[in-house]
Amino acid sequence: MLDIFDIVKLLNKANIDIFVVLLNKSKNNFMALDTSNPNNYTYKAQHLEIHVLGGMKTTKLETLRVTLSLQKPKSHDIIRHGIDLYNDNQMEKFTRKVSERLELGTTIVRRTLQELTRELENHRFLLLSKEEQLNRPFYKELSAREMKEAETFLKSKKLLERTNELIGRSGVIGEHTNRLLMYLIFTSRKTNNPLHCISLGSSGAGKTHLQSKVAELVPEEDKVEITVLSANAFYYFNRTELQHKLILIEDLDGAESVLYPLRELQSKKRITKTVVHKDAKGTTKTIHLTVEGPVSVAGCTTQESIYEDNSNRSFLLYIDESAQQDQRIMNYQRAVSAGQVNEDQQFKAAETLRNVQHVLKPIKVINPFAMYLELPQSVFKPRRTNSHYLQLIEAVTFYCQHQRRKKYDETTGEEYIETTIEDIRAANELIIDVLLRKSDTLTGACRNHLETLKGYLKKNGSKSFTSSEIRRNLRVKETTLRRYNGQLLAEGYIRKTKGKKGQLHHYEIIDINEYTGLRDQIDGALNECLAKIDLAGTPPPRHPQNGEAKQKRAS
Repeated sequence: MLDIFDIVKLLNKANIDIFVVLLNKSKNNFMALDTSNPNNYTYKAQHLEIHVLGGMKTTKLETLRVTLSLQKPKSHDIIRHGIDLYNDNQMEKFTRKVSERLELGTTIVRRTLQELTRELENHRFLLLSKEEQLNRPFYKELSAREMKEAETFLKSKKLLERTNELIGRSGVIGEHTNRLLMYLIFTSRKTNNPLHCISLGSSGAGKTHLQSKVAELVPEEDKVEITVLSANAFYYFNRTELQHKLILIEDLDGAESVLYPLRELQSKKRITKTVVHKDAKGTTKTIHLTVEGPVSVAGCTTQESIYEDNSNRSFLLYIDESAQQDQRIMNYQRAVSAGQVNEDQQFKAAETLRNVQHVLKPIKVINPFAMYLELPQSVFKPRRTNSHYLQLIEAVTFYCQHQRRKKYDETTGEEYIETTIEDIRAANELIIDVLLRKSDTLTGACRNHLETLKGYLKKNGSKSFTSSEIRRNLRVKETTLRRYNGQLLAEGYIRKTKGKKGQLHHYEIIDINEYTGLRDQIDGALNECLAKIDLAGTPPPRHPQNGEAKQKRAS
């Protein structure tokens, strides 16, 4: 504490401001709350030294329950007591107890405890403010230079090709069609009708790696990564917490309990759960927990047939398991190990694509050529597949929004952009493999085996094969090969022929060109739609009141 000589000295020098500061500092030596140790706050008053043991909790703001340790300065008589500083009855009893034990006046003890309560309240509000800032989702704000670079990129020619090239530079090896399609699907989360995808392939083929690498091109605040969830976890998100978010599931087996609410969130764009809740008065009430979408969902699995309900709502992306893709990946792994990969270039490519996601803004997309678009008859479940096809075209248009002229509805004044023929052509190139798989009666793994088998027979100039020959040369397990042969026989892709007496059964492929013919059929149907659009010349006019397009008959 300052003595009288220091005070006189300061006053003589007219340093009034410094005197006030030092006086406050001297006063705060007794009144300040020291929170440097989060587990032991210290509060020193003139007659009492108080420690708050264990700090305090920031929950339950209606109470202030703490454990106090009180003693007189330079005394060894200590009182330790847990108390709610907001409970007046407890405070009165505790004040009398401290006053009797430490031989202090009740007025001094009561005033000191009130000052401590005020200091703890202020500190708790400070802690709550810090927690709120830490838990607040991070939203990156682009600088003027980053904004301009992203807009310039979105206005560049051959945008989809340049995007695919940047995805490759960011570290995604091969999978040229899948990676671009997945990036567009992830981008569609910003629209009102997002797309979804499921990556399929054998164990170790790189499903999760592809999904995680493409997901790195999406801003962190726009995605939710899930490994395992309880059955009701989705219902306890905040009402709008998942809106326009990308939900990433590493393995659908780990999220089996939430697949039903996920499907409802995909289809209805909202989920609701009714639960019983007791209010503060103990009255039982029924409340509704609602979580709103839309969301874009991506997952990985090796079991295609088990998740059929989820597959119907999603694009099925089959991982490239060819020997050429194996070689590309292993070469990249060697380059990484040898330090020959430019990591700075990878980071810049990923950063550019993330900045592009920030620049894209929600806008309505209208496809004036939709009435001319038809799917081939061979596609299974055409209703949902047709919807996916139209949504993919809208996603391409949405991504190219900086290259489309904005228009306004004459009736409502709503802003929108229109799909061009180039958007439809680009979507056709991306979706042809998806439509091909959706037109196939075989599972993806069995189809890959059949195409590998065709290549083996063509290379060896043979028309028939035996199970032992295939196991030996293609290195297929006996149980796996038996399952494949059973499915191929049941679907009529191969037939069994008897070998010579005492020899093994032989198999023959019935139509070695059936898959190529199916692809040509789908490709022809998509090209026929483009031909109709070219023949019509201009899109059909929109109805002035309800926006429905009037179909023009092509002569």
